[in-house]
Amino acid sequence: MMNNFYQERFYSFFWIMILCFVWSFFWKGLALWHAGRKGQPWWFVILLVVNTLGILEIIYLFGVAKLKFSKLFRK
Repeated sequence: MMNNFYQERFYSFFWIMILCFVWSFFWKGLALWHAGRKGQPWWFVILLVVNTLGILEIIYLFGVAKLKFSKLFRK
């Protein structure tokens, strides 16, 4: 009975970690791409090194780069 409890916790944790990785990878890639295109090397390095689960990347995209959601995927 206890073994099943830990196994269920492990699988839940595993899928949460996968979801966090995909979420973070998506936002980090998008923010790095925009920082590189805008010629902002300091933002590029900060975004590359600091891992905030996408929070800093979202702040950069919408607060610093002042992008609209509709322009996130345009060149």
